[in-house]
Amino acid sequence: MARYIFIPLLMAASLAAPGCVRGRGLAEGEIRVGFFPNLTHAQALVGFSRGDFQRALEPLRVVPRPLNAGPHAIEALFAGDLDLVYVGSGPAINAFARSGGRALRVIAGVASGGAALVVRKDSGIMNAGDLSGTTLATPAIGNTQDISLRTFLRENGLKPRERGGQVRVVPMANPEILNLMRRGDVHGAWVPEPWATRLVHEAGGRRLIDERDLWPGGHFASAVLVVSQALLGERPDVVKRFLRAHVDVTRWIVAHPHEAQAHINQELARLLGQPLPVEILEEAFTKLEVTYDPLEDTLLEAAERAQRLGFLGSRRVEVTHIMELGLLHDVLAEGTVAPDGAP
Repeated sequence: MARYIFIPLLMAASLAAPGCVRGRGLAEGEIRVGFFPNLTHAQALVGFSRGDFQRALEPLRVVPRPLNAGPHAIEALFAGDLDLVYVGSGPAINAFARSGGRALRVIAGVASGGAALVVRKDSGIMNAGDLSGTTLATPAIGNTQDISLRTFLRENGLKPRERGGQVRVVPMANPEILNLMRRGDVHGAWVPEPWATRLVHEAGGRRLIDERDLWPGGHFASAVLVVSQALLGERPDVVKRFLRAHVDVTRWIVAHPHEAQAHINQELARLLGQPLPVEILEEAFTKLEVTYDPLEDTLLEAAERAQRLGFLGSRRVEVTHIMELGLLHDVLAEGTVAPDGAP
């Protein structure tokens, strides 16, 4: 059974030269993989449950590192405590910009969709105009859903209160958002799955915005797989082996959704203390797609949004080189297919 350790936000002092810290895991025979207990990180949950990653990288040890939110993951990667991370597009872009492109590369997609703005049914909020004067939560400042919410406010003529606007945007962990929604202390939240569905079923919520409706074709990169530049530069063979497992797990989830959900719930029970009710898991799973496609155009659009919101600093950041997809193309050219059924 895997041993899980949640990584807290690291002190800013450890980030004096982001992207310059060499990872320590490989020297110790380990590959440290960060991820969140969200359905948008389904490959990580299934891959650790089934043992796919460990088999792919033996004799190296693959160490799962559950995290709280994207910015936490990036701080850990900067500190050299992670090698690969399942993370939202927002923190990946921010880390690339902060490190001058030295810290990481996006090597594959993970998920499309799976995020929503959920408001309390008793809030009286029926459209964007009703958000003035409300308090809305997101998982963390600058995370993928936070950028989505702030972009939505901007496009509807609203601003967060700290920018002299009408909407109070507060960052907090997803479990805390659920508790505060139950108590009526926040009007709504922009969150990933399964938290959006949990807010609907457990906190008297209603989906005001399914984020898929805001993107052309309903597809956008809600989560990506990133690798530290240190590991990519020193051991591209290890990265390719992990990528092969990631692609295989993605294909297996698509082909076996009900079995995949059972594995996901097993891991969520381990990480969160209890499994999700089956009806919540099944509904939440319909709100997203697992994929290894990085959906490059939407990732670049996400970077534009982060730039407009001021998350990337005052100078324009060129993020076209954030993606390194050569190894993914090699894996796909091999035609690797995961075996039927869980091992």
